[in-house]
Amino acid sequence: MRSQAVERRVHTVFVTRNTEYHVRGSLCVAVRQRDDGRWESEHPAVGRSLAGALRWLRDGLMPHSERPSPGDAIYFRNGDRDLITSRLVRIDRPSRAIVESYPSLS
Repeated sequence: MRSQAVERRVHTVFVTRNTEYHVRGSLCVAVRQRDDGRWESEHPAVGRSLAGALRWLRDGLMPHSERPSPGDAIYFRNGDRDLITSRLVRIDRPSRAIVESYPSLS
């Protein structure tokens, strides 16, 4: 019988058609454009908490508390204005080299 390994990685990359949202725990620590790989340190998602996911329905969006999955939009909260992404195309784990290349949060 195979034992279930405990997930220890804390970084997740939520990928939309144009953008990668790099999240550590629930905090967005970096945003990168997919077309040219450029980090966007001034992107409004940087420094915001991942607050949840929205499922696209025929007649609108419905928030849900499950783990975001491809096809969902995710939203970030900062207490001021929430930010909602476009639909996720996939969810990845960044390599160590990518994590080490994150721009620092100011």
